[in-house]
Amino acid sequence: PLGEFCDMCNAEFCRNWRACRISCLLPQKCDAEMLAITGGKEREFSLLLLNLEEYYFEQHMANHIINKDCRDERKIRGSLKICSKSIIFEPDEKIQPIIKIPLRDCISIEAPEDNEANNPFTWYVNLRCLDTSIFVVNKLNTCISSTLSLYRASHLDKLGDQAAMITAILQSRLARTSFDKNRFQNVSETLHMECEAEMVTPLVTNPGHVCITDANLYFQPLNGYPKPVVHIMMHNVRRIYKRRHGLMPLGLEVFCTENDLCSDIYLKFYNSQDRDELYFYIATYLENHITEQTAESYMLQWQRGHISNYQYLLHLNNLADRSCNDLSQYPVFPWIIADYSSSELDLTKPETFRDLSKPVGALNKERLERLLTRYREMPEPKFMYGSHYSSPGYVLFYLVRVAPEYMLCLQNGKFDHADRTFNSIAETWKNCLDGATDFKELVNYASLTSEKLELGKEVSSSNPDDFLQKSQNALESQYVSEHLHEWIDLIFGYKQKGREAIAAHNVFHPLTYEGGVDLNSIMDPNEKVALLTQILEFGQTPKQLFTTPHPRRIIPKFKSLRTSSHNVSIDESPVSPSEESFEDLTEESITLAWNNIAKLKLDEQHKIHKEEITGIAVSCNGSSVFTTSQDSTLKMFSKESKMLQRSVSFSNMVSERCSLSAVYFYSVAFGRRQDTLMGHDDAVSKICWHDNRLYSASWDSTVKVWHCVPAEVLGTKRHQFELLAELEHDVSVNTINLNAANAMLVSGTKEGTISIWDVTTATMLHQLSCHSGTVYAAAFSPDSRHLLSTGEDGCFKVIDVQTGMLISSMASEQPQRCFKWDGHSVLSGSQSGELLVWDLFAGKVIERIKGHTGAVTCMWMNEQCSSIITGGEDKQIMFWKLQY
Repeated sequence: PLGEFCDMCNAEFCRNWRACRISCLLPQKCDAEMLAITGGKEREFSLLLLNLEEYYFEQHMANHIINKDCRDERKIRGSLKICSKSIIFEPDEKIQPIIKIPLRDCISIEAPEDNEANNPFTWYVNLRCLDTSIFVVNKLNTCISSTLSLYRASHLDKLGDQAAMITAILQSRLARTSFDKNRFQNVSETLHMECEAEMVTPLVTNPGHVCITDANLYFQPLNGYPKPVVHIMMHNVRRIYKRRHGLMPLGLEVFCTENDLCSDIYLKFYNSQDRDELYFYIATYLENHITEQTAESYMLQWQRGHISNYQYLLHLNNLADRSCNDLSQYPVFPWIIADYSSSELDLTKPETFRDLSKPVGALNKERLERLLTRYREMPEPKFMYGSHYSSPGYVLFYLVRVAPEYMLCLQNGKFDHADRTFNSIAETWKNCLDGATDFKELVNYASLTSEKLELGKEVSSSNPDDFLQKSQNALESQYVSEHLHEWIDLIFGYKQKGREAIAAHNVFHPLTYEGGVDLNSIMDPNEKVALLTQILEFGQTPKQLFTTPHPRRIIPKFKSLRTSSHNVSIDESPVSPSEESFEDLTEESITLAWNNIAKLKLDEQHKIHKEEITGIAVSCNGSSVFTTSQDSTLKMFSKESKMLQRSVSFSNMVSERCSLSAVYFYSVAFGRRQDTLMGHDDAVSKICWHDNRLYSASWDSTVKVWHCVPAEVLGTKRHQFELLAELEHDVSVNTINLNAANAMLVSGTKEGTISIWDVTTATMLHQLSCHSGTVYAAAFSPDSRHLLSTGEDGCFKVIDVQTGMLISSMASEQPQRCFKWDGHSVLSGSQSGELLVWDLFAGKVIERIKGHTGAVTCMWMNEQCSSIITGGEDKQIMFWKLQY
């Protein structure tokens, strides 16, 4: 506990990591920064004893001789560890301190001549202002040869030259060794590739050899520490991410879990080719097991409430190169709570929360004005904030009680002054709000309440677990759910850079942004080391994930009946059974149907056409099915009698070319063609009809909106059509569809373009190039928040209707000609004739249902989503029923 003292040098230390000078062993104090760390039986060597960017190469059994040739001579058995910038002696006896001797402080390293020492394996280390340290080492020639090279590197004047020489020594050592194949888990494993790399952990990189087989991924440290081989079974891998490390595309992180923030291994390669090749092997293995998720697919899940705000932020951090193994790019989370003075935390009041539309630096108007004044007077390149919202120092400020060993490593074996140590969320928030240079955001909430280490003055917390729970509740609150997209725009989105960042007062130093500097173009090694050090210590802005405004989260009106496997975490409006409306019951019945959509069974099938079926419609009472075909006929089929009731051929009415460019109205009651609308100059590809309005799409590059006055209203035999609007396109329109409220229309062209229109004003809302070929079908989700399309390229695309952002893409093995969906699940008709059930969030097929012998060309679904009819190239219509 605080207040105890080292038995050797009388230095005060803390209970977990006891840092003191080695003055107890060497009479004169100096700047050698020898670090003695004692900890009883728990004390052991750690790579955190090394300096930043330092490597541990090898160890030798040795004895440390103290007070040689004196009456009180002592010999301490242990191991001598050779590192790139220091030598470290670890005694076998845990009560003895670990000794670290920086090579830059050594005057000489030498072995005495045989006639000058009793032991020919004696090794002297002469230090400035210190008595000589004497080590008796096994294999002295190997030890002193390697150490002398590192000793010479440490005494070069310039840091860049030092780094270059150490890198050359490291590469030489790696080149002389290779992965030990005897470490394979199974003798039958097939080797795919082997290369050199470094395993990255916070503040430490450990060089070695990477090896991948058909069954395992291996890493063998050059120094055998902390164990001879780290191995990960390939079938356990769930996610892999390419990383930038030190602004270079050299990193690869492997996760064996779905949602954890911490990975199983982080590797840094010496060239991007090796990184990409290893990624390819793992991705190829995972291709049939795991589908890689994109920021857009996670966005869709978050919007729909299938993952929480916390989970979404975890995924965005991962995709933006933020890693727990890289403190310069540690995952960043938003300050949420702004009220730390009230006795009760009220999550229903907006003033309880921080304004998520502004960066931390812009929350205080007075401070912002001072910063803007300085910004306007600053020469190019300008920046608004002199410090970042996330850096290694800020991360460890929060985590000092959770991981004190990292703070000791970062600060040369010392803790910061108690007054500057993190001890209160409220005080930290106040300083971030008012401080002239403090603009930091938060780290993972779960890291903030641990109190493993007492560090001086501390504001007491009556219940840390309660604080953590309240913080989590605040993050998942309705206010945050409604505004989190604004913070995402600042950190990961379109307000991160450029004019939008300037307008949002969100401009940081140029070196913090991806692409801010090209280190490969800098030839001066000293300049490169200086820049890299600044980048790593100052903080880095996450990789930009979105370039258009991030959509809002959808707060659903109805209680969800999704199964627990979808991990629903959404705000729901409780409705008691007595208060349930007809709409509520309809919503629940539809949800129930979609939950069981994979249980679709074929009920009956009928071959009623001579060619491919092109369209299906059903009468209002559901008794009659109308179909069209490439055989130029319209047929009316009775579901009850299972007999054909009507058949009319259009080929004998007009020429084929003219029939394609016209819309025909057929009277079921009289069994004859009633009207013809010659509205287009080319083939009519799709029509929609609602409330006496006809929407017709054509290969003449237009969609036309018509108002139809029925014949009975006019007192005539023919309908009257009035052209209300003409929606112009650049190329042929292949498909159209209306949303549930009939206020928006989507059109898809033969060149893959999707357009969203406001039909009340006849204006285009958004246009995107989505597919590399014809758009086969497009449809709005039931709530009109999203749009799904499929095309000749075999891809499904999801678009956010509000922002026009393409938020998800899902590839299929072959084109899907038609589909129905509920915003989460998709039932599609495949080119192969199968009906496929997709989990849109997981991005994969969850059920394949055998159907037609040719492509499924069209699909109809009833309002309750319980009855489906499909038509195909095999000239058949199939009736499907759900099996609950």
